[in-house]
Amino acid sequence: MFVAVKRVLIVFIGVILQFGFAILIRLFFYKYLGIITLLYSLASIFIVLGLLKDSTRLSNDLPWMILILIFPIFGTILFITLGKNYSKNKLLKNIFHYEEEYQKYLVPKKEIQTEIIDKKLDNIKYIMNRTHYVVSTNNDVTYYPLGDDFYPELLKELKKAEKFIFMEYFIINEGVMWNGILDILKEKAQEGVIVRVMYDDMGSIAMLPPNYYKELAKFKIQCVPFNRLSPFRGIFMNNRDHRKMTIIDGKVAFSGGVNLSDEYINLNSRLGIWKDNGIKVEGDAVWNLTVMFLTLWNAFKHDDEDILQFQYDFKGKKGQKGYVIPYGVAPLHPDLIGEDVYMNMINSAKDYLYIMTPYLIIDTDMVNSLCRASKRGVDVRIIVPGIPDKKIVYTQTCSFFPVLHESGVKIYTFTKGFVHSKVFLSDDVRAVVGTINMDYRSLYLHFENGIFMEQVKEIEHIYEDFEKTFSDCKELTDKDVKVGFIKSIWQAILRLFAPLF
Repeated sequence: MFVAVKRVLIVFIGVILQFGFAILIRLFFYKYLGIITLLYSLASIFIVLGLLKDSTRLSNDLPWMILILIFPIFGTILFITLGKNYSKNKLLKNIFHYEEEYQKYLVPKKEIQTEIIDKKLDNIKYIMNRTHYVVSTNNDVTYYPLGDDFYPELLKELKKAEKFIFMEYFIINEGVMWNGILDILKEKAQEGVIVRVMYDDMGSIAMLPPNYYKELAKFKIQCVPFNRLSPFRGIFMNNRDHRKMTIIDGKVAFSGGVNLSDEYINLNSRLGIWKDNGIKVEGDAVWNLTVMFLTLWNAFKHDDEDILQFQYDFKGKKGQKGYVIPYGVAPLHPDLIGEDVYMNMINSAKDYLYIMTPYLIIDTDMVNSLCRASKRGVDVRIIVPGIPDKKIVYTQTCSFFPVLHESGVKIYTFTKGFVHSKVFLSDDVRAVVGTINMDYRSLYLHFENGIFMEQVKEIEHIYEDFEKTFSDCKELTDKDVKVGFIKSIWQAILRLFAPLF
């Protein structure tokens, strides 16, 4: 714990030093303050004009514009540090290279493509056209309403591994859950199974020692901490690996909202019941997730000349009916894939749209889409936590309640605890289960993954989970969503700093 706190302190000092430059100018170069201020003001105006000219999501870029114009020095440094400055980052260049390189391994079946076009399955067409991931039809899908259900199945499948195990998670935390997994990984690595683990360095900063990857290497477990933190490198620090996946022998894959920490299986949860979800896929769809993992892995390690060695041949397999397409989200994409998939589901919903999300910090495009869906008669319901994990973030979430509620969108709070699930469901026909929150970070900044399903039988179980969860929720009333003048001002101010939370 001391080591983790020390690392947080180092990063904090690094950020303070970046902003301390502006204070030094005022203290020691006050004679030239007017010229320096003029130069910063001009720079801020040019940045804002550039943002305005190129913006396709104005409500996303507007907070940056306001910050830069009101606080030229602070806002400009913040934008340079945390904004979309990917072109000079070596790691992002590597990731982009492997994304392009590995597209040749994502070969769609022409008959399925034709079928999707003929049936006018526009949601799937968008993902295929904008991400190059492949849709498949021979999959078995299992949905887990809680991490408690997910964990035993994960252990069972890990024990079956014969060739390789790939694990990529935002959070790994030492405890009952991770120790149970680690025991199996050690055993499998000794048997000669290739075991690769990737965790996000920021996500696990308070849970793991700084050189944890070296500890795992002692057990023949290959490990990469994604984008290790540095107090002197701020540009890419804001883009984290929020993905969650396990791939075993190319045959079976797990994903969903569950990280590898005890609260996710309702051990030692300080927030009541930890409501999360998992999903298991067996079939051709596993290959999408395998390619996703190897893209990030080889951006660091450059281990694999031919990744086809990790593809399993499901020839002859007949899975559930329906279409499954796992897809990845990355901050270097020109399209906001995570948000666009959600928006497409909102806009195509006819009867109902159910959503579970831990955070609700969305732009005006999504707010308006949700409101329009409700106004055209769609039963729109959103489940958020009853016990939040971050009060400031929850305050921002609550700021969206009045306008949504006024348009007929029903807001539910999970009274028994914290909702960490990221699930969209509409019309008994299509669903998304994955890692993508409805907040600024997931939609704009992080590496994420989702699994889109259409006409898949397991959607019935997702619907049953929503119905059960609604019974454990409180639907908010006019009185519940009403806020006073002071609080509304505070909420507006917090929205300016959405990129930081």
